[in-house]
Amino acid sequence: MSKTKLTMQCRVRAYLAQRRALGYRLRIEGQLLLNFARFADRSGHSGPATKGLMLRWATLPTQADPLYKARRLEIVGTFAKHQIMLEPLTELPPRHVLGPAHRRKPAHLFTMGQIRQLLARAGRMPGKLRSHTYRTLIGLLACSGLRISEALALTLEDTDLEHGVLTIRESKYRLTRLVPLHPSAVAALKRYHRKRQRLYPQAQPFFLSEQGYRLAYSTVRTTFRKLASGMVPASGRRHVRLHDLRHTFACRVLLRWERSKGRALGRLAILSRYLGHAHVTDTYWYLTATPALLAEAGRSFQLPSL
Repeated sequence: MSKTKLTMQCRVRAYLAQRRALGYRLRIEGQLLLNFARFADRSGHSGPATKGLMLRWATLPTQADPLYKARRLEIVGTFAKHQIMLEPLTELPPRHVLGPAHRRKPAHLFTMGQIRQLLARAGRMPGKLRSHTYRTLIGLLACSGLRISEALALTLEDTDLEHGVLTIRESKYRLTRLVPLHPSAVAALKRYHRKRQRLYPQAQPFFLSEQGYRLAYSTVRTTFRKLASGMVPASGRRHVRLHDLRHTFACRVLLRWERSKGRALGRLAILSRYLGHAHVTDTYWYLTATPALLAEAGRSFQLPSL
């Protein structure tokens, strides 16, 4: 009997099934690995993955950012590390051959004037619910630091407006957490809740489209870019991003603490948990050394005058 040919798609699907059974979601990584597998099978490759095959696939998008190509190679390299235990002839791509796969580009930190401008523009959008939805959504992101995916996933059950607490269910790393809100944020959510209840009382998602459905991330991102038109990112990116609101929140909280009597010493862990991070080091990614923060930090190291 002849053995059934093991395709790269079979290998990748088995790998993804095993990793996901362990709790990893692998959304983007899974899509890219399946793309790699289809590329390998279409090219007539047979047998375990090779360095040449992985490098050819990683550099396929010729006009792409070098960081993206390096990230593609890192993802397929992780798959190869797993496969080498099952198929010893699997080759591993050389590390850093395409440069670093991760580089922190400076985030754009919104000024209060820019946030007010975003809210004002959102408030002028046409439609029976659209302006209320985007004004409330952007306001919530700015004052709570939620990930956009977390805000869009909220349901009526998750929004306890009586006690001013949001339940964020199984977000990144499948962590669930409670997010208390300032009374002013709760008041805004209550106003929006009354409006959407009058229009779509049966809908379960908290933030709704004009048609009463859950908002799609791609639609929100496109709309946000239109609302932020003319705002030049300080980071050198092409657009200001929804995620920059999360960066802005983290830096503003830290600055407020530094300027308070108790200062920020020992309180970073609180911010980390509020943002939904598994480790406090994850929160460092969101902190930018602004002149104001550096000035406050410098005061902490001033020597007493003699």
